[in-house]
Amino acid sequence: MAAREHGGDLDRAITQYGGNRTDWIDLSTGINPCAYPVSNFASSLSSDLLRDLPDQQLIDTAAQSAKNAYQANFSGMPLAGAQQAIQLFPSIIKAGSKKACILHPSYNEYEAQLHKAGWQITYCHHLDEMTGADCAIIANPNNPDGRQFLPTELLELAQCVGTLIIDESFCDLYPHLSVLPLTTEKHRNIIVFRSLGKFYGLAGLRLGFVFSHSKTLNQFASAAGKWAVSAPALAIGADALQDENWRQQTMIKLRHDAIRLDRIAHQNELHLIGGTDLFRLYKCDNAKNIQDKLAGHKIWSRIFSYSENWIRLGIPPDTGWELLERALQS
Repeated sequence: MAAREHGGDLDRAITQYGGNRTDWIDLSTGINPCAYPVSNFASSLSSDLLRDLPDQQLIDTAAQSAKNAYQANFSGMPLAGAQQAIQLFPSIIKAGSKKACILHPSYNEYEAQLHKAGWQITYCHHLDEMTGADCAIIANPNNPDGRQFLPTELLELAQCVGTLIIDESFCDLYPHLSVLPLTTEKHRNIIVFRSLGKFYGLAGLRLGFVFSHSKTLNQFASAAGKWAVSAPALAIGADALQDENWRQQTMIKLRHDAIRLDRIAHQNELHLIGGTDLFRLYKCDNAKNIQDKLAGHKIWSRIFSYSENWIRLGIPPDTGWELLERALQS
């Protein structure tokens, strides 16, 4: 099994290159640097939301807010990030041969959790290679290359596999790619994951959602146990998902920022392969050298063990653009 590599490993950067966390700009993730503002919750976080167990109304409000925001026909339930859903699903899906197909390259936690549950894994590069799998796993848009699939393509694939897992963690930026407006209770073998950590920039909140047929949701609920998500996460998540003005303004800003990042990269001989408006994947002569150069300026990036030429950069915060340009030109 390949090493479990992740962005956001800033501790490793500090150990290797020095400095404190406040010295660094972390571009190794696809997390929005301009997060949804949570200042409205400052007072309540020190009282009711921290003192009381999350009640059913709070859970239902978060779930309904997600359903409305994603225009989902499926019902959904909150979990402690999409990561918790990834950890739970291999034991929930029942299949005799336990043969899974993963569209590759992808987020490597799927591989790790399937291996732990005894699944056999096949890596695929095209949707038609996944036909016949007990479980097919696709991120849409994909991480790290941003590859996109039309929802009609995925609904067609669902007819040819046992269970179809669709990770829509980066789909907030591209609502037209989501299958959720098209799925109904008859799509019993489709499971969709969403995350509040990426687009809303609230990864530390640990909030995500799983959408599926009601029977499947009951299995996730049983596996997750009571109070899987904290009351503050549920309240903040519901508020963020209901804020349509913030969502629209943020989509526009991130589109402009992604174009700006591409321009800077091109000027420094980094060639765009793909990505989303939250991260960009570039090809270069030696990714490790570029990572070292950026790290010398306390900018952390993401490289990949399976490619010497790929480097991924997230969107810099508003205060980080000039430093990034200087670092790349150094």
